[in-house]
Amino acid sequence: MYQSPFPRIDVPDQSIYDYLFGSLADDDLDRVALIDPGSGAETTYGGLRAQVDGFAGALAARGVDTDTVVAVLCPNVPAFATVFHGILRLGAVVTTINSLYTAREIETQLRDAAATWLVTVSPLLPQALAAARAAGLDDDRVIVLDGAEGHLDLRSLLGEGRTPPEVRFNPSTHVAVLPYSSGTTGVPKGVMLSHRNLVANVHQCRPVIEISSADRVLAVLPFFHIYGMTVLLNLALKQRASLVTMPRFDLTEFLRSVQDQRCTFLFIAPPIAVALAKHPLVDEFDLSSVHSVFSGAAPLDGETAETAGRRIGARFFQGYGMSELSPVSHAIPAGGEMPVSSVGVLLPNVEAKLVDPETGDELEIHGDDGLTAPGEIWVRGPNVMLGYLNRPDATAETLDDDGFLHTGDIGVHHVDGYFTIVDRLKELIKYHGYQIAPAELEALLLSHPQIQDAAVIGVLDDDEQEIPKAFVVVGPGSELTEDDVKAFVAAEVAPHKKVRRVEFIDVIPKSTSGKILRKDLRARERA
Repeated sequence: MYQSPFPRIDVPDQSIYDYLFGSLADDDLDRVALIDPGSGAETTYGGLRAQVDGFAGALAARGVDTDTVVAVLCPNVPAFATVFHGILRLGAVVTTINSLYTAREIETQLRDAAATWLVTVSPLLPQALAAARAAGLDDDRVIVLDGAEGHLDLRSLLGEGRTPPEVRFNPSTHVAVLPYSSGTTGVPKGVMLSHRNLVANVHQCRPVIEISSADRVLAVLPFFHIYGMTVLLNLALKQRASLVTMPRFDLTEFLRSVQDQRCTFLFIAPPIAVALAKHPLVDEFDLSSVHSVFSGAAPLDGETAETAGRRIGARFFQGYGMSELSPVSHAIPAGGEMPVSSVGVLLPNVEAKLVDPETGDELEIHGDDGLTAPGEIWVRGPNVMLGYLNRPDATAETLDDDGFLHTGDIGVHHVDGYFTIVDRLKELIKYHGYQIAPAELEALLLSHPQIQDAAVIGVLDDDEQEIPKAFVVVGPGSELTEDDVKAFVAAEVAPHKKVRRVEFIDVIPKSTSGKILRKDLRARERA
């Protein structure tokens, strides 16, 4: 059993609202919480809390309570914080939706989460409204933050000046958020994270990821993703830092925002690290304000991190987690003397095992190189999810009776105390930090009338980034081309899920039980 090198901490028994906003001191009220770099508009902590309360009051007046699920389809704009925490202030449940989703994908999540309200913005309204209507939501249950005819908007709701009611619930068992994750395998499932899960993970991150009130944090990673939700939005707010929001990633705007807003702390995914290390555009901007860069969401190789760090004169750190862990379980601590290619050490109050995936035996012995044998990482702590929504079977496969979450990722432990991720058992594809479930794409491919069978795996592109590749079996006489297959998928899924390569084969290799033998496809790819 591996333990955190950090002392145990007492996790407050509070809602996430009380944890973040209940302790606002007088000298925090005028501190800047959110900055919109496009307009220059700033929201203070006092103003943010007032907006959160006002939005909560307006929703409560319309019947939203602790049994309500509200979907949020919104990019990174300052209003996201108002909406997200306003919903949680009432004890209602937030299910965040990827802002790149198609109407079909939005509808699927609305139905699965049993959402009865949808909050969005006007650029996303066409797909949002189509999905909402298909899922049975009336137009008056679709809030368009920046305004649209026939819909409630944020300005009018806040203008009502309502006071939210006092609500009571158990933070340890009451679901706060329902992000969707494919878990170790399969199609996306609602991850039930309690208020205690969210509070715990922010509290656990504080002594390890050292953000202060003096920091300006660039919020380019989406808030709808658990990484952006916890490590950007909630941790930065708890530390009273200033968040500079970016609705979407554009390298030029990213660099300009860092320069003009004098951002000091960046949270990124590996593709941004690659750009910081290699792209010539970086030299055209002054990034000297940055002192720290933290990478997560997918593995980052040490050489790229070190190159990027030297180029911009900043410290690079890496961490590890998953939606089911709220999401962080490991991180390189500030000042930690360990390779940036590692994912660092366990956070406070987190325990872990390395388990041989073949035998189930725990791995503990370090070899002459200072490493254990590779094993699946099992994690236990107050940040572990309650389970998957309406999926007791999937929950039982992932959470054992001792409270350990089986991550599906293979790692090694170094004698000096840190972990490195070396592989993964699960079949998920990580494209630019986004999860893609092969099963979802396979089901879509099989709906094409000319495709008889299909399988999808992750392969590396020329930049060593994982992309989805489809192996396709077509019927006799079919003239289906690679471009036809790509276009078919692209029309039905968010951009990050698009199939990037296609290979036509005679038969999909499968086991006697019918399971796709992905290892055979990977071997074919390497041949």
